[in-house]
Amino acid sequence: MSPLVIVLIVLGVVVLYVILTYNGLVTLKNRVKEGWSDIDVQLKRRFNLIPNLVESVKGYAKHEKDVLTQVTEARANAMKAQGMVEQGKAQGALSEALKSLFAVAENYPDLKANQNFLQLQNELVDTEDKIQAARRFYNGVVRDMNTKIESFPSNILAGMFHFVAAEFFEIQDKAEREVVAVKF
Repeated sequence: MSPLVIVLIVLGVVVLYVILTYNGLVTLKNRVKEGWSDIDVQLKRRFNLIPNLVESVKGYAKHEKDVLTQVTEARANAMKAQGMVEQGKAQGALSEALKSLFAVAENYPDLKANQNFLQLQNELVDTEDKIQAARRFYNGVVRDMNTKIESFPSNILAGMFHFVAAEFFEIQDKAEREVVAVKF
């Protein structure tokens, strides 16, 4: 084989590697976006359930205004949160507020037996499960993308094409790591 053919083959392999690596990074970047979109959809579903839940409790627990206000404010803050860190903190605060709401509901047997409240509670539990599944998917894709961005030699291409590591969606405080217990 002539040196020109060898150079062309090596150049072809390098170009093929660049193309495949770039396309792999683009795919991972889009999967990260998809993962965040899945989380966002479930968070919106959660946000939409909360006002109905608060209204159900309001009729039974009129003197528990502080708890209802806390849930409403936590929901508003979570809806305004930007970025993974801020979103994680806001979601944790909302979970804590919901724990307080469900603790208040424990004191009202008629509320615990109310079909509308029970249905909302079940939908919220289902939504929390879906949020957790979406977070696991998102964090798995972020892990894969960050590994590829940080590994040699793909890190060279990632830097050249301005791919940046994504943030994990993490719970910030130890208290937020506790499971939301919903008991009726």
